Amino acid sequence: MAAPASSRGRRARPEPFPVRLFPEERWPRPRSVPSEASRALGPRSADPGRAEGGRSWPHLQPVLHPRPRAAMACRQVPLSGLAPHCLWLLGVILLMDVSARPANHSSARERAGSKDERELLPPDHLNGVKLEMDGHLNKDFHQEVFLGKDTDGFEEDAEPRRSRRKLMVLFSKVDVNTDRRISAKEMQRWIMEKTAEHFQEAVEESKVHFHAVDPDGDGHVSWDEYKVKFLVSKGHSEQEVAEKMRNGEELKVDEETQEVLENLKDRWYQADSPPSDLLLTEDEFLSFLHPEHSRGMLKFMVKEIVRDLDQDGDKQLSLPEFISLPVGTVENQQGQDIDDSWVRDRKKEFEELIDANHDGIVTMAELEDYMDPMNEYNALNEAKQMIAIADENQNQHLEPEEVLKYSEFFTGSKLMDYARNVHEEF
Repeated sequence: MAAPASSRGRRARPEPFPVRLFPEERWPRPRSVPSEASRALGPRSADPGRAEGGRSWPHLQPVLHPRPRAAMACRQVPLSGLAPHCLWLLGVILLMDVSARPANHSSARERAGSKDERELLPPDHLNGVKLEMDGHLNKDFHQEVFLGKDTDGFEEDAEPRRSRRKLMVLFSKVDVNTDRRISAKEMQRWIMEKTAEHFQEAVEESKVHFHAVDPDGDGHVSWDEYKVKFLVSKGHSEQEVAEKMRNGEELKVDEETQEVLENLKDRWYQADSPPSDLLLTEDEFLSFLHPEHSRGMLKFMVKEIVRDLDQDGDKQLSLPEFISLPVGTVENQQGQDIDDSWVRDRKKEFEELIDANHDGIVTMAELEDYMDPMNEYNALNEAKQMIAIADENQNQHLEPEEVLKYSEFFTGSKLMDYARNVHEEF
């Protein structure tokens, strides 16, 4: 579960798509079209490091390495004096290598700090939840609720026979009545079971993080305790930060960090059950990290998504608002394909699953029900949709051949020769 990378502030209307603090956007923004002025300049001169359209690729630029003076001197000396000069040059190179090593240690510390920061921040991706924190569709949702945590064996480099056998083992687990067909009710039960697995995993992770930010072990984490740990993960001195906070002195942080802190504090307030004291218990801290575990925090998450997508300020979403593309235009067919896929997927989700009463408008209540991972009615709708994707004989059930043929949809891994192997695997 990754930490947010870019800042997202509260936008001023009518700007439709603000830069977001949470989470880092998972969808690639299309490249902008070259301006008329740049077109008027005509084609660029030949340049091995510049691709079509004038984009510069530094890794393609020719690198000219100047000949070191020491090496030139080594070539000019007589053969009899070559050994001493080369030994001297080797010693210089070794000294340079030793002097460069602290930089490697520094980068290791930065990597460790980045890991600490990710563990402290609420994740931008929630397993088993239909929407991302920024309102994008969770592209891995079907695999998450079909496989649960048991994803081993379905990697790209996994042995196909082993993957097919494991997929058929999963099929038999979903097929409770052993009639070699999966019904919508059986798939619904399985989705709820896998979602509960993700919930339990989040609880266990939250406990570890809670104890990491509760140094005195009193069962409560104050906002100040969390703030200190967060700033330390950003490279600040723990002693210095704690001392300044005790003395009420201003903390000097960059603008992006300050925006992240403000967003986190808003979220902290929401997770703090009344009466508000800015002290979170272990359960409240779980809601802070994973809003899907709390109805109140789920409401907060829905409000954030609606705020970001709602363009006319009516606090509900129309179809055009929900399918609006990210800022930017496209200049090639590949970019256009991405845009077409974005619109097609979101339109289908809006009309078939989110807009419960099919009136063309999604209210906060409808979006909240849709995003609630433990909503049994939604789980049944998801089960029916998943079956419909692969149900080639239109009997409202999934059969082994269909699951193997559409393995990429269920597992993210495409398994070949499904028809020839299905009976062998059973």
